[in-house]
Amino acid sequence: MSADIKLLQEKAKLLRKDIVEMVYQAKDGHPGPALSIADIVATLYFHEMRIDPKNPNWEGRDRLILSKGHACPAVYSALARKGFFSPDLLPTLRALHSTLQGHPVMGKTPGIDMTSGSLGNGLSIGLGMALASYYTGIDYNVFVIMGDGELQEGIVWEGILAAAKYKAGRLIVFVDENGWQSGDCVEKVGGCPSIYDRFESFGWHCQDIDGHDIQSIVSAIDTAKKVTDQPSLILAKTVKGKGVPYMENNNAWHKGVPSKEQYEEAMKVLG
Repeated sequence: MSADIKLLQEKAKLLRKDIVEMVYQAKDGHPGPALSIADIVATLYFHEMRIDPKNPNWEGRDRLILSKGHACPAVYSALARKGFFSPDLLPTLRALHSTLQGHPVMGKTPGIDMTSGSLGNGLSIGLGMALASYYTGIDYNVFVIMGDGELQEGIVWEGILAAAKYKAGRLIVFVDENGWQSGDCVEKVGGCPSIYDRFESFGWHCQDIDGHDIQSIVSAIDTAKKVTDQPSLILAKTVKGKGVPYMENNNAWHKGVPSKEQYEEAMKVLG
């Protein structure tokens, strides 16, 4: 299946618009971390993953775990625009009794494959799902999106080691390397330098890409899928808050709500 890059770019732009709209309407949320993964999420949902909105629990579907669960507006937008539920629900983000909670909840939101939000767990859970595909004989891929600050969690490295041991070729992990976490820049807090080299030393197949270049994302996934005896890392260099100029690389927007004027400015930029 060839990728229509322009179409995917437009989908990513729509996701960004939805993200800002959702956070503005909810008066709460994490726009920066969601905006930085919009291109990856758009590529996965609108080009790559085998999924069926009419049958969200189809056993043969590809799985996505958003380990950095606070960035869920990006995934909620993709699910709505893909047809898992009505886009009319998007403004209910974080509302009481809404199906769109502040972190993804499996069983509550159609299309969510795993509850997340407690950082560090996504990779190990994804490994379990990938291994299950081998044991059951059901062919699917498991994609995990993590933050670079999240790599400070010890369970991540247990999962990295185990995935290499079991040669989990159906596990493809994106690390959103935007350089920031909630407290400060990742490097200052005590992050993980040389992410590529560390994963590679653990026995992973590794690629380093521009996380906002749709063609690079598509090509990296195609390459990763051809590697059947190693788990794959796609290290995506991104800009936190990408697409909204006043949010870009500004960690004040890790969690924050635009004013009416800021909202209107963002909508103008995003169309």
